[in-house]
Formats: sequence, C-alpha cells, structure tokens
Amino acid sequence: MLHPQDFDHHYVTLNGIRMHYAQAGHGPQLVVLLHGFPECWWSWRHQLVLFRDTPALAARYTLIAPDLRGYNETDRPSWGYELDVLVQDVAELIRALGHRSAIVGGHDWGGNIAWSLAIARPELVQRLIAMNIPHPALFAEAIGRNWRQSLRSWYFAFFQLPWLPELAIRANGYASIERAFTDMALDPSRFTPEDIRVFQSAMAAPGAATAAVNYYRAILQQGARGLFRGTGMRVYAPTLLIWGENDTALGKELTYGTERYAPDLRIRYIPHCSHWVQQEQPELVNRAMHEFLTA
Repeated sequence: MLHPQDFDHHYVTLNGIRMHYAQAGHGPQLVVLLHGFPECWWSWRHQLVLFRDTPALAARYTLIAPDLRGYNETDRPSWGYELDVLVQDVAELIRALGHRSAIVGGHDWGGNIAWSLAIARPELVQRLIAMNIPHPALFAEAIGRNWRQSLRSWYFAFFQLPWLPELAIRANGYASIERAFTDMALDPSRFTPEDIRVFQSAMAAPGAATAAVNYYRAILQQGARGLFRGTGMRVYAPTLLIWGENDTALGKELTYGTERYAPDLRIRYIPHCSHWVQQEQPELVNRAMHEFLTA
C-alpha cells in the first residue's frame, strides 16, 4: 500500500504563497501534473510511482505534483482563486524550478488550469495532457446549449451559496469526500481507506473547504478576466486528451470538436472508467502518457 511518505516532498514560494509539491524522477525535462476537486497531489500517486520506478523515465523527467492554491499543504489565502491567478501560480512554479517551459497535465480543475495555461501562455507548455476536462470553449458552449450537461453541473450553482457548501463538505466527518470517489467510481476498490483518509485530511485543514469552493465562486463571478483575449482559444502544443467514458459529471460529448482548438490532438478514451480516470485506471493512463511522451 502506498503512503504519502513514499515520495519526496518540497516547498517553493511563488505568487504570494508557499506551494507544496511531491516529486519523482530527476531528469532534465519537467512534467507538472495538476489535481482537481476535491483532491490534492495524492491523486497522482500512481503516476509518481511510474516516474519513480521506471529508470528510463526517472532519468529523463522530473515529475512534480503540487497542491494547488488553497489545498492541503499549500497556503490558503482568502484571495486569489480567479483563473488568471491560478494560471500565474503554475507559470511561476515552472520558472521557480529553473525551467523555461514544461510538459503540463491536469485533471478536473487542474486540467482547466492546464488548458488555460497552454492557451494564454503557450511559450510555457511543451506538451499538454488533459484528463476528463474539456477545452474551456467547449465547456462554455455546452453549459449554454446542452441541458444534460447543465444538469450534470448543478454543483456550480450550489457552490455559489455562502457557507452551505462548506457545511455540506464537513458534515459527518467529511463523508462527502469519500462519497465523491466511491459513489462515482465504477470500481470503488481502487480507493483504499488510506486514499480516502488523505483526501479527507486535506479538506479538513482550516479554510480548505472554503478555498476549494472559491474556485467555483470565482469562475462564475469573474470569469477568465481577459486571460484569453487575442488567443483564439487555440492550443499549439501537442495535446493528449484522456477521458474516462463513464464520467457522470462531464459527458463524453464534451470532447467532440476539440480538434478545432487543438489541431495537434490525440484522444484516448478509457472504457469502464469514471471521472477519476488516473486513479481508477492508472495502468491505462500511465501507458497512454508514456506513449505520448516518448512518441
């Protein structure tokens, strides 16, 4: 069984916060993987193992999995949850680690940040890996036109309420965090008691629930604040989109048309898999990542 102490951990100060990240590998090429809600760096444990225990990958790449702003061991300020600030956090992380660019991947909210970085700061992203998160333009279109996706995204509206979302997250010893994984997963056995403990502990830190919900409040209330102005929403980096086909939060149809915005695109659909793709089917995800990086 994996434990958080099985990996190397570091901290870096950037953009007004101290950010924590786990690391595997020691190569010259930087890979940054960004987690989603309601997670933390631990959602990338299987990918960290891949890069730690595969000699060729460990020698070529340094993989880091940070806790995003407001999560787990990274600072939780009362400000700065707008998308442009989150993108700037990752831009400064890459530079703080001594790199001019990186391979950037993300899942869920982390995937939204990764897409946004690739659009707004293309010079920083050599390759992009997005997992169960659509291109921002396609998601915006779906919310406006697809009633099924609007229903699936009901929690966006719920998270706009004051204090009630935080209360729901904390209820019954953070039982909602366990349900988020085990109820959505097609194979709940992929989430061990230790996995659930790590995620619940991260969300139980003072201010963590409010910080996590503030991502949703900021995106609806302030949008992208001009982040994409003049970009055409295009991604020029080679892009891999990995999608668990049985995602109950984000429909597979959100992937259709991605090539309009990311012309150098590969899509890997993972059957019999939920939203938690890199945790529920790590072997298939790791294989897809390995093939993409070494192509």
